[in-house]
Amino acid sequence: MVDIRVGVLGIGSMGRHHVRNARETDGFELVAVADPGGDKFGVASDVTVMASVDELIDAGIEACVVAVPTVLHEEAALKLAAAGVHTLVEKPLAADSDSGKRIVDAFEAAGVVGAVGYVERCNPALLEMRRRIADGQLGEVYQVITRRQSPFPARISDVGVVKDLATHDVDLASWVAGAPYELIFAQVSHRSGRDHEDMMVASGRFTNGILVNHLVNWLTPYKDRSTIAVGEHGALVADTALGDLTFYENGEFPVQWDQIAAFRGVSEGTVTRYALQKREPLAVEHANFRDAILGKESNAVTMREGLDAIRVTEGILRSAASGEAVRL
Repeated sequence: MVDIRVGVLGIGSMGRHHVRNARETDGFELVAVADPGGDKFGVASDVTVMASVDELIDAGIEACVVAVPTVLHEEAALKLAAAGVHTLVEKPLAADSDSGKRIVDAFEAAGVVGAVGYVERCNPALLEMRRRIADGQLGEVYQVITRRQSPFPARISDVGVVKDLATHDVDLASWVAGAPYELIFAQVSHRSGRDHEDMMVASGRFTNGILVNHLVNWLTPYKDRSTIAVGEHGALVADTALGDLTFYENGEFPVQWDQIAAFRGVSEGTVTRYALQKREPLAVEHANFRDAILGKESNAVTMREGLDAIRVTEGILRSAASGEAVRL
């Protein structure tokens, strides 16, 4: 079978990693990259460096990864859809839901694959968490909690913490819970002197009754990437920075200390940390994109799912502005 001719648009802090993975993905042939700023990280090697998406299209690419700033996603995506090029757009899909809907409509009309780069869905800890939940390990799931905290990243210039970071948690929490958001209430703050928010707390509920909480900021002097699913049999805790998954089981023996038993409602049981095969999430994402192009069963995140995530982040910002919960 002839390899799929792939181009990468935007070879900056994120795009350079897409270049490496496009090279290493079986079934892909990296034929060109494009960035008006040139190849500042020196990743192009023997591949032609172009200046625009139009030049990539003219080079005869069949698939493209878009890793330019969010505000430029729509222009590039619409050109790629019109040219019949299968496209993976880095998250978020677009700067707002109106723009995102135009992209979704264009790709559905063109009949080509449109995917969004929610790489956390390819994290080994979250993949295993979701599998175990589906197998019934937690029984009924009560709540999904995410924490995404770190120092401010110099690469961010055009969006705040909600659209850059919280969009990951919005997508993965809904995916883990197996249901869309029904209600969200959020608060944000601006502490670093930028126009965009740098801290967010949010809580809500999915349509299946599972509660959700998000804690996201750029103001923590250490990196914290955690997802917790709490259910009737215990809790699964994923450290997505390390790709680790731990199960905290509800104890089988009654607590003898009445005050503690009444407070906790459950007893502490066995703690198990699972040994997982840890493949780079971005490599999994590229393989999913390839399989979607080939018409195989694939876990690629669709553009319509990406649009849903944008609508939730917009709900978060509306809630923060109004001080009221937003029904989605």
